[in-house]
Amino acid sequence: MSLLSPYSPGQRVRITQQVPRLTGTLTTTIEGTVVEFTQQKTGSWYAHSKDHKLWLDRLQVRKDDGEIVFLNLDQYSHVEVLGTHGA
Repeated sequence: MSLLSPYSPGQRVRITQQVPRLTGTLTTTIEGTVVEFTQQKTGSWYAHSKDHKLWLDRLQVRKDDGEIVFLNLDQYSHVEVLGTHGA
């Protein structure tokens, strides 16, 4: 079964990720252009899932300065599509 990717190469995105802590929340924001969106399995075992592995949504983004960033998206991640690169 193949699912359509919600993010396409060339899209401009802003990703805000939050890490809950005992006191407050650590928030990080990254903006750039989508290089690739994939679902990849980890080495962790997870019952009742495909191949009995834990699967993560992974987004590869190229920042404006050329740095490539790999992000694991979770329930604390918010992706805002800003448009296409150069638009």
